Order: sequence, then structure tokens, then C-alpha cells
Amino acid sequence: MRNVAHPRWRLTLAALLLSTTCANAQTPREILRQAETDFIAGRVEASVTGFDRVAELVPEAAPQLWQRGIALYYVGRYDDCRQMFESHRLVNPNDVENAAWHFMCVARADSSEAALEALLPVGPDGRRPMTQVYEMFAGRLSPDEVMAAAGEQPRAQFYAHLYIGLYHEAMGRDDEAQPSILAAAEDRFAGAGGYMHAVAVVHRNQLP
Repeated sequence: MRNVAHPRWRLTLAALLLSTTCANAQTPREILRQAETDFIAGRVEASVTGFDRVAELVPEAAPQLWQRGIALYYVGRYDDCRQMFESHRLVNPNDVENAAWHFMCVARADSSEAALEALLPVGPDGRRPMTQVYEMFAGRLSPDEVMAAAGEQPRAQFYAHLYIGLYHEAMGRDDEAQPSILAAAEDRFAGAGGYMHAVAVVHRNQLP
């Protein structure tokens, strides 16, 4: 995911995360970085503890913590996950990934039908193939059409594989989800996917 919010929000987040010091002399920024490190290393429960701590210490910054929403998904806190992505939309309204993760949280907590009904609107997200990813979650495009829209660009291919896999899983098609998740987690996409590649690896490692 990326933060496409107004620059004022990004500056506010940076200031807020530096403004509070904990009893053990850790700043919220340091706790956030440790939580991200824990998640990337597969210590998902520990990462949630850290993300929750940042949200508690700096509630004004909590809507920015999309990483927290993803971690909440992997520990099964689907209602909290849903609320996290609903709040993140207020500061990052154009991000298709935010709507996709919200969809998955609702699908897990309720059903894919409920997730479709609650699909969050988004603004223009110019990243390839995010328009097509959104249309897939809305039920208007097929996964094959998303993959075709990715073309040959590695970053676009990574996101296509990841969100096709997540979409299949949200729809209860685990057998169809697995090849896409495995593809997204391949080492060749580490540079293209960044933090979201770590998400793909965490997901792969949780597959049965």
C-alpha cells in the first residue's frame, strides 16, 4: 500500500510519532519501526502489539496506520481490521488497496456478499493495475483481465498476483488463491513489492 493522502497528513503523522516518549524512552516512531520489523520477520502477534501501542499513544495518528490493519487481518481481528481501513480511507481516500483489505476483513467476519455490499469507494489510483483490481473486487472484471492489465512491468505483475490471490481467498476459492499468493511471494518481486512483498511472504507462510 502507499499513502496518497494530502501532504499535511504525512507531516502531521511524522510530527505526532516524534512528539511522545514512552516510559522506556521509546518514541512512537521507534515502536512503529519495530512493529514493522516484527511483521516482516513473521512475528505477527508481536507486530500487532506494537501497532496497537502506537495507536494508543498517538490516537490522532491511528488512521494512518494501514500496516496495523493488515496485521490485524492476519491475527483474525477482522472487526478491528474493518474499522482500521474505514478510518484510513478518511486520510487516504484514493487507495484501492485500502478498499481491497477492507473487503477481505468484511468477507472473513461476515461473507463475501456482505463485503461486496460494503465495498469502499475510491478515488483515482493511477498505479497499474489498481483500477482493474478494484473492478475485480467489485465483481466487474475477472482475475485474468487484471493479470492482462499488469503487462510486463514487475511491480504491476506483483500487485496483480497478490490481489488476485487475496480476492480468490476472500471469495472462498482457496485452491485458486494459492498459486497467485505463491507467485507474489517469490523473491523476484522483493524489490518491486517492498513492504507488501513481506505481506505476501507472511501470507504464504500461513497457508496450510
